[in-house]
Amino acid sequence: MTVADQLARSTQIADKVSRVFQKRAETAQQQFSERARDAGVRLFGNGGADRFSGAGAGGVGQFNGYAYAVDILQRSVLFWDTLRQRGNNFIEQTRRGLEPVLHFAHEMLIDGRTFARPVNYALLRIVPPEGVVVDPLKRPYLIIDPRAGHGPGIGGFKDDSQVGVALRAGHPVYFVTFFRDPQPGQTMLDVCAAEQRFVKHVRELHPDSPKPAIVGNCQGGWAAMMLASSQPDDTGPLVINGAPMSYWSGAWSEGEGDNPMRYSGGMLGGTWLASLTADLGNGKFDGAYLVENFENLNPANSLWDKYYTLFDKIDTEPPRFLDFERWWGGYYLMNREEIEWITRNLFVGNTLWSGETRGVSGASFDLRAIKSPIILFASMGDNITPPQQAFNWVADIYGSTDEIKSRGQVIVGLMHKNIGHLGIFVSGKVAKKEYTQIASVLEAIESFPPGLYGMEIAERKGADGKTEYDVSFHERRLEEVTARFNRFERADELPFHAVKQVSDFNQRAYELFAQPFVQAMANDATATLLRAFHPLRAQRWMFSDLNPWLTWLGPTAEAVKAARKPNAERTERDVLRRAEHCGSDMISASLDFYRAMRDAATEAMFFSVYGNMFSVHQAQEHQAQERKTTDPRELPFVQEALASIAHGGYAEAVARVACLLVHHDEPLPLARMVLRQELIADYADYLPQMPRDEWRRIRGEQEIMVRYEPEQALSTLPELLDDNEDRKKLLTLMDKLRDDSRLQGYEPTAAQHDMLARIRAALPLKPARAPRRSATAH
Repeated sequence: MTVADQLARSTQIADKVSRVFQKRAETAQQQFSERARDAGVRLFGNGGADRFSGAGAGGVGQFNGYAYAVDILQRSVLFWDTLRQRGNNFIEQTRRGLEPVLHFAHEMLIDGRTFARPVNYALLRIVPPEGVVVDPLKRPYLIIDPRAGHGPGIGGFKDDSQVGVALRAGHPVYFVTFFRDPQPGQTMLDVCAAEQRFVKHVRELHPDSPKPAIVGNCQGGWAAMMLASSQPDDTGPLVINGAPMSYWSGAWSEGEGDNPMRYSGGMLGGTWLASLTADLGNGKFDGAYLVENFENLNPANSLWDKYYTLFDKIDTEPPRFLDFERWWGGYYLMNREEIEWITRNLFVGNTLWSGETRGVSGASFDLRAIKSPIILFASMGDNITPPQQAFNWVADIYGSTDEIKSRGQVIVGLMHKNIGHLGIFVSGKVAKKEYTQIASVLEAIESFPPGLYGMEIAERKGADGKTEYDVSFHERRLEEVTARFNRFERADELPFHAVKQVSDFNQRAYELFAQPFVQAMANDATATLLRAFHPLRAQRWMFSDLNPWLTWLGPTAEAVKAARKPNAERTERDVLRRAEHCGSDMISASLDFYRAMRDAATEAMFFSVYGNMFSVHQAQEHQAQERKTTDPRELPFVQEALASIAHGGYAEAVARVACLLVHHDEPLPLARMVLRQELIADYADYLPQMPRDEWRRIRGEQEIMVRYEPEQALSTLPELLDDNEDRKKLLTLMDKLRDDSRLQGYEPTAAQHDMLARIRAALPLKPARAPRRSATAH
C-alpha cells in the first residue's frame, strides 16, 4: 500500500470517528434537554403554579417552609446515621473475614483450602428453608457466583433468586463459595480443577439423578464453561448469565450508545497496570479496583442516585440499602497469577473461545467439547456484558448453524430488553420470570434436536388474575443472529488486535524495567495500608463508630426516629419537596450527560489511536476473509455427513425420519416440548437407547443430510433398515404416534402427509422366506 493509500485510510478513520462522536454528542445533549424539560414539567405542571400561592383550602400546608426545614433536618440525620451503620457493618464483616451474603442457611461439604493444590474455594449445600421440600432424585443445581471484586452470594441474595427458584422447584442446590484471601500460589487453573472436584462430589451425592445443572453468573459463567469443556461427561445443562465470553465485541454504530468497558484495556495500555497493582499489593490484587471500575461506568448512580434515593425515602429505604451494601462493599482479593491470567486471556487476549487457553493437563479448553445444552441469558441494557459479548463466541467457534448441528449441540438464547448487569442477578422480577421459566424448561431442552434456539417468555393474566407465563422456542440461524447483533459486521473488533500487541509490549517492558523495583519496595505492611485507604474502603470505615467525631450521631438518630411523623400525602403536595426532586433530577441528568460525553471521547480516542495502529496489511487481510464466501456444502463436517448418507442403522433411520417430517419456521411452545418428553418415555421400546448427547449428534448429522440432499436421504433410507424387524419397529412407531390421542391437536400438514406416504413406500416389508424342505422328504 502506498503512502497515499495509507493517508486516505487514516482520513477515512478520522471521518468515521468524527461523525460517530458528533452523533454521540448530539444524542447526549438531546437526552439531557429532555430530562431537564421533564423535570420542569413535573415541578411546574398540573397546576403547580397555583401551589406556590398557598391560597384556598387546597393550598393549606403546600408551601410550609418550617415543616420542610424540620423534615430535611430529620432526613439528613437519619441519612448520615444509615451511612454510619453501613460503616459499622463493613468493619464487622471485615473482622469476620467477609462471609457469603447468602440469604439461605448452608453447610460446608468440601473446603478447597485442604487440597494438595489449595484454593480459597469451597462447596456448600444449601439447607432448604422451612416448608420447602427437596427431592434428592431431582437434578441438582450447582451455582457459581462471580469473583470479580465482590464476594459470593449474589445468586442466593434473597428468597426470589436463583437459589430460591431451584429450591421451590424441589431441586437440591449446591453453591460454590470462596473466601476473601487467596491461597499462596493458587491460579485460575487450580480453581477450575477444584470446581471439577465439586461437580464430581455432587454427582456422588446424587448417583440416581440427572447430571447437575451448572449456573454461572458473570465471571462465574466463563468459569462454568471452562469446567464443562474440560469435564463434559459430568456436567448437565449450563445456564450462563451475563458472562463476557467475547470481550472484544460490542456495537460501534452511529446514533446508539456503546459499551465503554471494552475500551479500558487499550486506553490503559494493556495488562501491565493489573500487574503493577498486584505487585503494590505484595502479590495480591485488590478487588476494590474492579468494583471502582464498575462504579465509574455509571457515575450518576454511584455518586448521586442511590444516595438520594436513600435520603428521599429514608423511612423505608435503609434496610434495602444496607442489605445491598453488605455485598457491594465486600472487597475480595486475587493472586497476581489469577488477575494476570484473566486480563491476558479474557479482557485483552480474548482467547478463551479460540482454544489457545490451556488447562492444568496442558490440553486447551475447547468449548465445542461441551456436550450438554447451553442457555445464554443476556440483556440489551447491560453495558458491562452486552449481548455481543455473551453470544459472539458461538459464531467464533462454530462458524455456522450446520456445525452446531453436526456436533449435536443445543444452544438457547434468552434476551432481556432493558435490565442492567446487576439486575440480571439480583432482580426479584427476573428471578420470578426468567429464572423460574429456565428452571422449568431444562429437562425439555435436553430432548431438543441440535441447533440454535431463541427462548421467548410471554406474560398473560390467569383466570385468578395472577400473572402467568407462556414459554416458546424459535429455531434460529446462527448467521442471522450474528448479523442482527453486529450491525457493523464486527469490523470494530479489528483494532483490538493492535491492543493485544501493545499490551504484550508494555507487559514485557514493565516486567523487565519496573517490576523488580516495585516488588522490592512492597511488603505486607504497605499492601495492607494501600488496601485500607482505597477510596471505597475509606469512605466506609471513616464514617463509622471508629470516628470519635460521630459519637453523637447514633443517639440523635434514635431521638429523631422517636419524634418523626412522616406523611407521604403531605410530602407529595409540598412544593419545596417537589423542587428538591427537580434539583435531584437535574444533578442526575448532568452526571449522565458527563458520562455520555466521556464515553464518546474515550471511544473516539480508542479508534483514532488503535484504528490507525492496526496494520494496513492485516486490515486488508481481515476484510478479504470477510468478503470470501464459502459454499456450505464445502465445509468439512457437511462433506463428512453427506459421505455417510448411506451408512448407519436403526438410530440413524429414526433420526432421519424425524428430520424428514419436521416442520421448520414455526414456534415450539413449551407444552409441545413437554409432550415430546412424555412420548419419548412412553415409546422408549421403539426408540434407540443411547446417551442424549450421542442422540443429539446423530440427529444433527441426519438433519444436515436432509437439508442438503433430501431426495438422496429418502432414497437411501432402506439401506439403514436392511433388517425386516427394524422396518416393522419403525413403521409401528409411526402408526402409534399417528393414533396417539395426545397428538390430536397437532395435525400434520399436506407436505408431511405426502412425506409419510413416501417413507412408507420406501420401506416395504420383505416377504418372509418359505422354510427350506429337507432332501429326505422326497
